[in-house]
Amino acid sequence: MKDIIIIGVGPAGISAAIYLKRAGLDPVVIGKDYGALSDYPEKVENYYGFGEPILGEDLIKEGINQAKRLGIEIIRDSVIALDQIDDHFKVKSVEHKFQSKTVVLATGKKRQTLSIPGFNKFKGKGISLCASCDGYFFRRKKIAVIGCGPYMAHELDVLKEINQDITVFTHGSPLLELVSFPVVTSKITRFLGTDKLEGIETEDGNIYQAQGIFVAIGAPSSIDFATKLGVVVEKNSLVVDHTYQTNIPGLFAIGDVIGGKLQIAKAVYDGMMVSDHIKTYLKSK
Repeated sequence: MKDIIIIGVGPAGISAAIYLKRAGLDPVVIGKDYGALSDYPEKVENYYGFGEPILGEDLIKEGINQAKRLGIEIIRDSVIALDQIDDHFKVKSVEHKFQSKTVVLATGKKRQTLSIPGFNKFKGKGISLCASCDGYFFRRKKIAVIGCGPYMAHELDVLKEINQDITVFTHGSPLLELVSFPVVTSKITRFLGTDKLEGIETEDGNIYQAQGIFVAIGAPSSIDFATKLGVVVEKNSLVVDHTYQTNIPGLFAIGDVIGGKLQIAKAVYDGMMVSDHIKTYLKSK
């Protein structure tokens, strides 16, 4: 059983890990995606201590190396599931499984969506981002799962317990997991329907019926994890109290995912502050 698992290797997560380590605790940091900073086209010029502009990805790598020098365990892997069991959490990545007394969500807000006609129209009205949240409502309907990797396979495992009428759409990507359901590899060109979702059209002109679609591309974000656990979300940000704790005891969130100024300095500040509160929380247990 771990004391602390931090999901996210960006400035917020790594800063939290550094302060926790120096406080005598032993956090584990899991993350593969560098987040929004890795896609930022300009060099960072407004962060303290760097006389020369630095690429966002290089700044993240510097932080990771700093954490490693302190002996912090950094696991470069994608977390695909987070569950609460009694008074602790189960964290599942592609290659690992952990249990932890506390979890810190620090993955930012970056997530992959679909720029396909009909996606925004039917999002929440047939198109879902959470199999465990919404799968039950489609137990007697035709279901599609969009994705190709471990996250897709995890969502498929949830859905197949309640429905066997499922088709996997890779949206043009190669299938990376073995599945026992029909697979369509053609790119999706649009989602069909009038008042409600009715189907999927692919670039080869084929039309497939679907009343429920579950998007599982890439890896889930903090918002995805939190939604499944029942965390309060407002305006696409996780709601936390003054200790950075969500409404789920032991589950903390920092950085861009809790809103405010989306700046590196603010993310680092969040990481520093949450470390004190986690230490207090663990002592209380």
